[in-house]
Amino acid sequence: MQEEDENRRRIPAEAPPLHPSVAPLSYLLGTWRGQGEGKYPTIPSFLYGEELSFSHSGKPVIAYTQKTWKLESKEPMHAESGYFRPKPDGSIEVVIAQSTGLVEVQKGTYNVDEQSIILKSDLVGNASKVKEISREFELVNGKLSYVVQMSTTTNHLQPHLKAMLDKI
Repeated sequence: MQEEDENRRRIPAEAPPLHPSVAPLSYLLGTWRGQGEGKYPTIPSFLYGEELSFSHSGKPVIAYTQKTWKLESKEPMHAESGYFRPKPDGSIEVVIAQSTGLVEVQKGTYNVDEQSIILKSDLVGNASKVKEISREFELVNGKLSYVVQMSTTTNHLQPHLKAMLDKI
């Protein structure tokens, strides 16, 4: 317990300066919460609560965490975490590990003026059925909108998840 207190005292309370590579996506930083909906041909449609968090350490990456829960019972549903690595040329690389054991390496672009990110999987690992995942994030009237599409061994790329989140 005493060691934990000492470690907390050594961690700076102030956020480090933004790395120039992270600055164009600084609008993402913070915590976003809201509701989403999921569907896919092989499952019943569903609604869920969600929280996304984006943070930085002063390095050229944005740390990302996500968790979802059932709206009625608040029971946990899904979680994932990873890193967004924006490049000065407008390209971006993202790695995500999901609580299901699936991992994604995604590549794409970001648009500073439209405050949007478009990603497509370069690799989906440890998945027996999932073949491709795409993600699109966009700031719309101060809210973070995203759409996740997925293809499997039996279904072509199509919408799977979408949400609209408020910054908290």
